[in-house]
Parts: sequence; C-alpha cells; structure tokens
Amino acid sequence: MPYINVRGVEHYYEWVKKSSGSLAKPVMVFMHGWAGSARYWQNTADALSEQFDCLLYDLRGFGRSCGKPTIGQASEAVAESESPQEESEAIRGLTYELEEYADDLAALLDGLRIQRVYIHAHSMGASVATLFFNRYPQRVERGILTCSGIFEYDEKSFSAFHKFGGYVVKFRPKWLSKIPFVDRMFMARFLYSPIPHSERQAFLEDFLEADYDAAIGTIFTSVSKAQAEVMPQEFAKLTVPTLLVAGEYDKIIPAEMGRQAAALSDKVEFVMIPNTAHFPMLEDVPTYLQRVQEFLQINTPKPQVG
Repeated sequence: MPYINVRGVEHYYEWVKKSSGSLAKPVMVFMHGWAGSARYWQNTADALSEQFDCLLYDLRGFGRSCGKPTIGQASEAVAESESPQEESEAIRGLTYELEEYADDLAALLDGLRIQRVYIHAHSMGASVATLFFNRYPQRVERGILTCSGIFEYDEKSFSAFHKFGGYVVKFRPKWLSKIPFVDRMFMARFLYSPIPHSERQAFLEDFLEADYDAAIGTIFTSVSKAQAEVMPQEFAKLTVPTLLVAGEYDKIIPAEMGRQAAALSDKVEFVMIPNTAHFPMLEDVPTYLQRVQEFLQINTPKPQVG
C-alpha cells in the first residue's frame, strides 16, 4: 500500500484515475470525517475520475494512517528542520488542532509535488478543508464541503458531548464488528436512507481502528468554544468558490447549520439533498453527483451547432 511521510507521520494515500490519453487532468483531493477513512469516498471518486485524478488519503490517526511519529521518523523530522522553530515543533510533536490537519494536507501536497487542487471534504474533514482554503487559497481551485456548518457554544451540552464521546472512544472492543447487525445500529444515527452493508461495515471497522489519542483529541478540537468562535470567521472570509452540501435529516450537523455558514459568504453555494442525513454521497448517489457536477460545470450538455 502507498504511504508518504507527512511531518514525520506515515500517511496512507491512493489514486483513483482513468486513462485520458495525453490530456492532463486536474487533481481532486478527498478528505474524510471523524473516525472514518478514505474508503467511503471510493465510489464518489470513481464517478468523478473521468474528469479528475482523484487523490484519497487517511487523515493522521485515522484509517490506515499512523497516529504519531515513530522514534525514527521523529528523528528524521528534527534532522530535516530548517530552523530552530521547526526543530522545536518536530520535537514537541503534533497536536490534534484542526489547523494542524490543514497543514498536514499542505505538506502532503508538497510531498507529492502537487500545486493546485480541487478539494472534496466531509464533516470534520470539511472543517479542516475550510481552514485550508483560507490558509492556502492559492492552492485551491474550488471546494466541496459536505455536512459542514457553524454552531453556537453551549458549555453544558459541549461538556456532555465530550464526556459521552470519551466513553464511546474508550469502549471499542475489536470483536464488536463481528456481531450481526451491529453495523446497522452503529450507523442508525448517521443515516436517513439505507446504504449497503459493506459500507456500514467499513465505517464501523474504521471507527474501531482509529487511534485513541487522535479520536479523543479531535473530539475536543472539533466541538469546542474555540471552533464555535473561529468557524464563522473562516466562512466569512472565504475567497475560494465553494459548494456546501447538507443532508435534510442530518442529526450530526443539521442542515440549518450549513445554511447559516453558507450565508456568511457570497462564495458559498448551499444545497440540501432531501431524504438524506450525514452521508448524502452514499444515501442518494445520483442526486449528490448531479449537484456536484453542476457546481463543477462538468457533464453538462454541449450546445448544438448549426
């Protein structure tokens, strides 16, 4: 399997491509959400591979990517540092702040020698992508954010969420994936319309395999007072043309949160897909792809001449 060292951590990545002769295609990068992996983007990438070379990768600590540097990798990161500040950062290690994950993506693109991309991101990955759009706008052609939005800080509910999330992450026996119908129960909160068993099972397995520190760390950085204050500002200053796709019955990030985020910038186009929840790209594939292709201005009928 292909891996690349990103800031001292081994990251899994893969390409989904279709031959186009000598025609060079733009690159579209896919980013998954919390406790997931690039696996659930596979079909979407395949559908878009006629127009794009699709780059899928697992975020640090999730899927098949490592959670932290090994001793050898950390030493290499220090050795390759170009300044005392970079050396200090390499020694202290990486955090689970979403801004750090945005910098991970920049380093990944540098490592693969890719300058400018389209970005297709989901849930927590969409928050990371929004930060990336504003930190590296010169590197982004267009962005698609699926199930993203802004929320208001509520100390009591946030505290309860962190407590519950910590328990869920701590109790993850590997044998859970072997119990019949557990995948259906696990995904019930995320879905409105059914998806194939193989996709439910893959998501359950990714959740069970996620690095503990990364899973806990990103719960606290994704759902926090700081993010509640930062993300509205980030949406408001977007300069990258962006499509924000919401699921009508999403319980994780309600569609109204996405609508409010999109309203902050005239660069953001909002679309809600009926009868879907937190995975509209899996729950209603045809509608999702149609909306995305319309935004990207591909697969549209060519005008008749004569």
